Amino acid sequence: MDDLLRATARAESRHFWFRGFRAFVTPLVAEALAGCAEPRILDCGCGTGANVELLNRYGCAFGFDLSATGLSLGRNAGRGRLTRASVTAVPFPSGFFDLVTSFDVLYSLEAHDEQRAVAEMFRLVRSGGFALVNVAAMDILRGDHSVLSHERRRYSRESLRALLVSAGFTIVRLTYTNAALFLPLAALRTVQRMRGLAIEGEAQREISVPPAGVNAALTAAVLLESVWLRYANSPFGSSLLCLARKPE
Repeated sequence: MDDLLRATARAESRHFWFRGFRAFVTPLVAEALAGCAEPRILDCGCGTGANVELLNRYGCAFGFDLSATGLSLGRNAGRGRLTRASVTAVPFPSGFFDLVTSFDVLYSLEAHDEQRAVAEMFRLVRSGGFALVNVAAMDILRGDHSVLSHERRRYSRESLRALLVSAGFTIVRLTYTNAALFLPLAALRTVQRMRGLAIEGEAQREISVPPAGVNAALTAAVLLESVWLRYANSPFGSSLLCLARKPE
């Protein structure tokens, strides 16, 4: 996982996938925190802390991660309010946050830890508060990136809904994202599975920034998709994004 975090730190400011991700999540963050005077936000499994930096635009954001490498990369980049902890035992009080987030973490956990992590998110958020979750989706898209991210599962709309509802959340919004990338990703990852998935060291190329022209074109595609997603849900895509609410 440290290899993934180092690769992420090199790519996350410019890579088309991260640009699209930020465009997908920010409208839902704004929706969740509308009307909160001084929002408190927690990013569960924050990696390098880049998303904590993003969330700070909307309130006072904290982050934690189990990886000392990720936290070191974040602190070296000048990011604060980061601590080391496990998603299954979070050192914050119950009901303290208006919004808790989990971005591309749950799919790498064993089943019992996945359930404990979601239960912790439910505990941490206040009554009436929100959880925002992003996970890898669609088994057909398993490929070299799955090796790099230590992926244990990819989710369907039904499996992610069941996981969150079983913890007590109600679903506000649930959509696939990155539909604009689906056809080239499906073709590429089919080829990868046919020839055998790469070892972790070789899989790092999956997260490297492509040539400028390609990166710009793919960025434009996902940004256009993000506009459309403000009005409708996508029936397919490489990720699932869910806004859920803890009942009053």
